[in-house]
Amino acid sequence: MFKSMTGFAHRDFERDGLSGSIQLKSYNNRYLDISIALPPLAAAFEPRIQKLLAERLGRGKVEFGLRLKKASAPTSVVPDIEAAKALYEAATRIAKGCGLAERPSLEFLARFEGVLSFEKDIDAEGLWEPISPEIAAALDEFEATRAREGAATEANIAAELERFERGLGTVRAGASEIDATIARQLKTRFDEILPQGYDEQRMLQELAVQLVRLTINEEVSRLDAHIAAFKDISREDAPAKKLDFLCQEMNREVNTIGSKNTLVPVAHAVVEMKDALENIREQLRNIE
Repeated sequence: MFKSMTGFAHRDFERDGLSGSIQLKSYNNRYLDISIALPPLAAAFEPRIQKLLAERLGRGKVEFGLRLKKASAPTSVVPDIEAAKALYEAATRIAKGCGLAERPSLEFLARFEGVLSFEKDIDAEGLWEPISPEIAAALDEFEATRAREGAATEANIAAELERFERGLGTVRAGASEIDATIARQLKTRFDEILPQGYDEQRMLQELAVQLVRLTINEEVSRLDAHIAAFKDISREDAPAKKLDFLCQEMNREVNTIGSKNTLVPVAHAVVEMKDALENIREQLRNIE
């Protein structure tokens, strides 16, 4: 099962006198990297949210943001006496310096940010009850987008694997011709070196040695096994790392075939197979 590392979810909510919004987005990353932005009132929830995300996500750079827009609760007005005194003294000095008889009024002082602050009388712990189900719902939506993108990526990878298999079919068809070419070349070499005749048994022994060194049958068999393993691993959860390692093994087998090959159609097939593997590895970087 493929899940994309890129995903997005935005959820507005209004519940139990509380309204706000939750946003989740993620990007490709080798490891799981979570960043959380919370309003001061909900800062204590960060470890819980971190745990929720870590339980459901395997890799990716994940950004979680919570905004609270309104909370129905009593409001406390808190004065900052020291700030008001400092402001009063500064304004008084300005008036005196300008030769003004006026003195700062209470209305004047109250206009400045920080002199009076308004705080909601909200039990921070009590916020978790209405917020937590909204976080869970946003996570469900987020997971759904990652699953949809993962399914599209899985389809693309399957198409590239089919292209790889078609190339392998061309290679398999050429394997016997490569063996025959090796035999012809060896016979020609014996004829050139020993025009008066040679021991056929000796030539067959040399042919066996050359076939062991240059035949591609073993590489083809291993690639068949790798393809079967690729399809099996693709059904697992979070298969990206295993599949990437397997692609590296497959690429080595293809390189070996390319180094042994003597046929033009097989050479073209090797190019196609290497390109298909590179495309697969590129797309694997976007899934868990």
